[in-house]
Amino acid sequence: MNDGMEHRAGAMGHAGHAEAAAGAAVSDFQRQMDADMGRMMAHMHGPGYTGDPDIDFLVMMIPHHQGAVDMARLVLIYGRDPLTRSIAEGIIAAQRTEIEAMSARLGVLRSGAGVEGDFPSLTGLRGVSGN
Repeated sequence: MNDGMEHRAGAMGHAGHAEAAAGAAVSDFQRQMDADMGRMMAHMHGPGYTGDPDIDFLVMMIPHHQGAVDMARLVLIYGRDPLTRSIAEGIIAAQRTEIEAMSARLGVLRSGAGVEGDFPSLTGLRGVSGN
C-alpha cells in the first residue's frame, strides 16, 4: 500500500521537474525578450534627433522593426502554438522587407538627394489599401 503513495509522490516529483524546466524556458524567454527590447529602445533613441522628420523617423523605425524581428525569433525558439509561430514568421518576413526599404530610403535622404530620389516600393505591406 505504501508503494502506491510512493508512486504518486514520484509522479508529482516528475511533474515538478517538468514545471521547473518550463519555468526556466520562460525565464530565458523573458530575459532575452527584455534584452531585445532594451537594445531596441537604445538604438531607437541613441542617435538623437537631426531636425529632419523623415530621417529621424527612419532612424527610429529601423531598430523598432529589427526589435520586432528579434522578438518574433524568440517566439520561434520558445513558442509552441502553431498560429503564433506562423504570425512570427510573417512578422520576420515583412519587417525585413520594410527594414531594407527604410535603410535604402535613409541612404538616399542622407546623400542629399532629397525627397525626389528613388526608393524601394513598399507595396504588399500591412495597411496599404488593396491588401
